[in-house]
This record gives sequence, structure tokens and C-alpha cells, in this order.
Amino acid sequence: MNDKTLRFLKKRFQDYYQDAHIHLPPEYTSREWGFILFDDMPKTVMRRHMAFGSSGELQDYFSWTVPAHAYYSVAYYEYPNASNMKDKNWLQSDLIFDLDADHLPHVPDSYPEMLENVKQEALKLYDFLSDDFGFGEDDINIVFSGGRGYHFHISHPSVRSLGSAERREIVDYISGRGLDISQIIGKSYVSGDSGRRDASMFVFPSENDGGWGAKINRYIISYISNIVNSNKPIKKLTDFSGVGKTTAEKLVNIFNDEKQLSLLKKGKIDMVSNTSKNLFEHLGKQAVDNLIANVDEPVTADVKRLIRVPGSLHGGSGLRVTTLSASELEDFKPLENAVVFKDNPITVNVTQPSIIEMKGNKYHVDEGVQDLPEYAAIYLMCRGGAEYGSN
Repeated sequence: MNDKTLRFLKKRFQDYYQDAHIHLPPEYTSREWGFILFDDMPKTVMRRHMAFGSSGELQDYFSWTVPAHAYYSVAYYEYPNASNMKDKNWLQSDLIFDLDADHLPHVPDSYPEMLENVKQEALKLYDFLSDDFGFGEDDINIVFSGGRGYHFHISHPSVRSLGSAERREIVDYISGRGLDISQIIGKSYVSGDSGRRDASMFVFPSENDGGWGAKINRYIISYISNIVNSNKPIKKLTDFSGVGKTTAEKLVNIFNDEKQLSLLKKGKIDMVSNTSKNLFEHLGKQAVDNLIANVDEPVTADVKRLIRVPGSLHGGSGLRVTTLSASELEDFKPLENAVVFKDNPITVNVTQPSIIEMKGNKYHVDEGVQDLPEYAAIYLMCRGGAEYGSN
């Protein structure tokens, strides 16, 4: 990135920060703040160990120094601007989750597809936090990172004192790590009385069990219900190993009978033949694979992590770090809703051919000098794929 491009980006970021609303975290005066400035680039210099005593002071810093990247600590400190971490005197920390598209399995090449994949992970994480951990919508602050994912901030007093080990256990639960599916669904052996042989019974969770048991129950019933209500359900059910036509017909009858379906939701699986129990075991394992949320464990476990400031701009994309409510998450479109720059044409010299999809438009950008809408030009310059101007 040359000096002319840096000057242009700094000016446009500065224009944004003149009127931007920076979302201050709770007790922001007890946080450490850190910034990477355009003035220091192309070197990456983190100016950290900073603290601010008022919102006006913080706003002035954004407006005049113009960060390319802005962060604050998840931790609360007694002395947040101490230059030595030990001297800051850690008090407590928010609970943070980071979902990054690059950390997901089967990462697509398309940026919009990556963002859609990670949004689905964010929806699963919200389900865990609300259903399993009991946090209310007001307790969970969801933030689009401006880059490849989402951050979840929880500042509730019940989590602030948790150490790294406890936070890792939360990640283990959400990611299904160490989950023994055989304890939730499958054969369970029961010791007989004196003189009697041990017996086995098939265990199936109830939707009222809570936790992973309830999730697995709902997943399996929803999965089979969708097959039963589709075209050719018998054929689709018999595609599973061990499910014959007779068993498939029985499953269709059960799932079309509200009383029997109600019993199954309560974990009563006696009406299902032994053969179809293999199907339930298979779907139980499939449920875990599909329901886990892939979060970045080191971020959650680090009680002194710096996290992006909501309302700031991401210097690697030009997109806004955007705060969302849970009700807004499903319909949120990062490449529309997090775009802050205008449509006016900007001349750039493209160095890396790209496909840019933003604000409902798709641009196939070849190397060389050309005009692009400002929002697309800034995105490409921030990504290092173009320089400002014609030379």
C-alpha cells in the first residue's frame, strides 16, 4: 500500500469518525485500549496500554489520530494504562466468543459464502447461550467483526470472575468436545437382581431434559418429520442402513400420529422397533456434528484479550464493526448493512484481479486502472488489491 493510498484511506476513515457512534463497553474507563494507526503503516504497530476518562476524549482520539483498527480489552483493570501487564491489576473480564470463517470446516472461496457460513455458526452459538446457559437477549451483545466473522460479548456479573479454565469448559460444551453420545442415546446396560442376568435397554433423551439431550431429541424428530412429510418418505427412510420397508412404514405411521409423536418427544421410544433404533443412534451422532458451534477457544480463554471496538471501521475491509440484536442477526447482510461509504466513482489501479460483491452488486475486477464505486474501491484498497489513483 503506497503513501497516496494510505492518505486517501485515512481521510475517508477520518470523515467517518467525525460523526460515527462508537459503542462504548460497560465501564470503559477501566479498559485498556489499543490502536493501529494509518500514520504507522505499512508497519503494524499496536499502540496499546491506553485509557480514556470520558467518551469525548475517546471520540477526539478517533477523529484526530484515525485508527485503521481499534480495540479494547475484555478485561477490567484497576490501572488500565499501566505499561506492564502485571501492574494493571486485573479485576475481571467479559465472556467473549469469536467465530471466524477461516476456522470453519470446508471454507468456500467466495467471501459472501464465507460470511453466510459463519452467520449460521453465530445463530447456533446464540441458541446455546440463550437455551443452555440462560442468558437473555439483553445479556448477549452480538457484533459483526467487520472482517470474517462475529464476536459475542457477555458482560453479565455471573461470568466476569470466571478464569481461563472455566471459560474453556464452556467452549468444550458448546463444541461438543468430550461429549459421550452413548450416555445420551443408545443401549444402556442395567444390572439384574441377584441370580438374574444383566439386561439392556435403549435410552433416548426427552425434549424436556435440557442441554444436549433436548437438542438431540429435537434434531432427530425434526429430521425424520421432514422426511415423513416429503415425497417418497419410505424410499428415503430405507436409504439408511438397517431400515427396511416395514420399519420405514412404522416410522411414517408414528410420525403422523400426534399421540405417538408426543411420547417420542418425551423420550418414550418403546414403540419403535429394534431395527430403527440403529437409525436413532446414527442420527444422534449426526445431530452433534450439525449442532456444535465452532468458536475460537483461545479467544474465549484469554481473560486479557483485546477485541474490536463496535462502531469502528475494520482497516482490512473498510466495513463497520457492527452491533446487532439477536432479532437482527438472521437477516443481517454484512456486505450491505456494514457498508458505510458511498457510490461515487473512485479511480484505482487494480493489482489483484477480484470479484467484489457488495450492496447487491457484483464486480469482476481485472488488473489495471478503472473506476469503482467508493465502497468497492475502499474495500479493495484495504485488502491490498488496488492503489488509489491512476498511477
